[in-house]
Amino acid sequence: MADKRDYYEILEITRDASQDDVKKAYRRLARQHHPDVNRHDEEAEERFKEINEAYSVLSDPEKRRRYDQFGHEAANGRYSEPGFGFGDMGGFGDIFDMFFGGGPRARRRSVGEDGADLRYDLEITLEEVSTGIEKELKLTRMRLCQTCMGTGARSGSSPQTCSYCHGTGQVRYNQQTVLGSFSTVADCSHCRGTGYIISDPCPDCAGQGRVRRTDAQIVQIPAGVENGMRIRIRGEGDAGIRGGSPGDLYVVIFVKAHKLFERQGDDIVSEIPISFVQAALGDTITVQSLAGEEKLHIEAGTQTGTSFSLRGKGLPNISNGVRGDHRIVVKIVTPTKLNEEQKKLLLEFAKSTGVEVNPEESRSFFEKLLGK
Repeated sequence: MADKRDYYEILEITRDASQDDVKKAYRRLARQHHPDVNRHDEEAEERFKEINEAYSVLSDPEKRRRYDQFGHEAANGRYSEPGFGFGDMGGFGDIFDMFFGGGPRARRRSVGEDGADLRYDLEITLEEVSTGIEKELKLTRMRLCQTCMGTGARSGSSPQTCSYCHGTGQVRYNQQTVLGSFSTVADCSHCRGTGYIISDPCPDCAGQGRVRRTDAQIVQIPAGVENGMRIRIRGEGDAGIRGGSPGDLYVVIFVKAHKLFERQGDDIVSEIPISFVQAALGDTITVQSLAGEEKLHIEAGTQTGTSFSLRGKGLPNISNGVRGDHRIVVKIVTPTKLNEEQKKLLLEFAKSTGVEVNPEESRSFFEKLLGK
C-alpha cells in the first residue's frame, strides 16, 4: 500500500489533531474539492473520494488507533491484530487475488452515482442566428445540496465506511464443494453497494447530496447556428449523488420560420415585387435585409425571376465567420385595373414597338355578351 497517501496529509492536519480539528478540516476540504464545485477538473472526484476515505478513518477513534499503529490495511479491517494474519481474507480466492494483482483495493467501487444529462429545446429567430445571442434559460434540475455540500450527511457528521464490506461495496461468499472452495461476489446489502453508510442523513436532501431546484442558466448561442444543432454545456445537467460527476446540458436549437426570408445554407433569399415600368426603365429601390434597410439597383430590362445579390449580407458561417449573400428575386407585377388614359398610353407604346394589341378581342365571351 505504499502508493496510498497518508490520511493526515490528505486532510492537511497533524497527527495530534483533535477530533474537532478533523471535522473542521474535512468540511473545509469537502466544500473545496467537491466535483460539482470543480466541474472542469477531472481529478476532483478522486480527491473527494480520498478526502472521504481519510475522514472515515480518522473520525473513528478505534480506526484511527489502528491506522496510527499498523497503517492503511489495519484501519480498513483487512488485517487482524496481532500479527497481520489471513483471518479476514475470505479463503483461497483472496489469496490468489493478493498474488496476481487483485485484492480488496482493486475491487473498490466508486461511491458516487453520476448525474443525468438534460435536454433543453430553444427556439430562436433568424435575426438572432445572424448576430449570435446570449440566452437565459430557466431550468428545473437536481443541484448540489448546499447544506451538506453533496456528502448526504447532516452538518457535523460524515458518511462512514461500511463495516460489513469495509468500503468496497461488495461482499464475497464462499461455498465448499467436492471440487474445492468457490467464491462469488455480490453488492453489499448493508450499504447497497456504495461502500458507505449515512447514519445521520442531511435533513434537506434526505441523504442524497442533491436537491431539485429551479434556477437560471446562461448559454451563449454562436452566430450561424443551424436548425437542429446541439450546444453541449458540460457539468450543467443533474448533479451527481455522493460525489458522482454531474451530467451535461444539451441545448437543441430550433430556428423560427421568417415571414420575409428563407435560409439556404449561409445565404438568405427573399422576393420583392416591382412594376413593369421599373423593370423596363430600371430603378433604385429600398429593400429589407437582416441588418436593416439596403439600397438595390434594378437594371433596365430586368425580367421577372432575376436574382440580385447583396454581398456579405447573409448569415455567418459557424466555422469561419464568413458571411453568405442575400439574394433578392424580383417579381414583376402586372396591373389589374387601368383607366382609359393608361390604356391609351399603353396602346401607343405597343404601336411604337410594332406590337399589335386588340383590347376588344381580348375581352372575354361573357364581357362581350353583357355589352361591357
